[in-house]
Amino acid sequence: MSDARKSSKKNNSVLSIPRGHSLGEFRTHTEATEFVNRLVAADFKANKVTILGHDLVMVEKVRSRLGYGRVAASGVLTGFWLGLIFALLIGAGFDVGADGEINYAPQEFLAVIVIAAGVGMLVNILRFLASKNKRGFLSSQMPVAARYEVIVPEEDAGKAMQIVNMARDLS
Repeated sequence: MSDARKSSKKNNSVLSIPRGHSLGEFRTHTEATEFVNRLVAADFKANKVTILGHDLVMVEKVRSRLGYGRVAASGVLTGFWLGLIFALLIGAGFDVGADGEINYAPQEFLAVIVIAAGVGMLVNILRFLASKNKRGFLSSQMPVAARYEVIVPEEDAGKAMQIVNMARDLS
């Protein structure tokens, strides 16, 4: 049996904002990860480094308009793949005779795939009809920070600063 107090302390430490010595601020996450890669390459312990994003905003990039054609095509494609997997699993189109002879009927195999593609298209169109008033476009969402800060614990700050200063001297 586990101790509830120990697990709650562990969970609280994960949920808190890390504190420590700031090694630098960067405009993009890529710049911050490149900086951390240099630290780790110089044998600094990776689990001691934290990249902290400040001023988070949600960016939603609209990719395209969503219409019946796109919804139907997506449903057909999904149904095709599900039908193909199902047809292979049940062995559609293969018959084994009494004498052990294997007969192949490709029309049965294709029928399973075509029916599954049709069902997939129908399901997608019905889902689109049910939610059409909500969204008429496809998009992707991603949280982005205005700036990123690389932080290490205070007790490891000296070693990290030595690595940073050596990297600057070599540049």
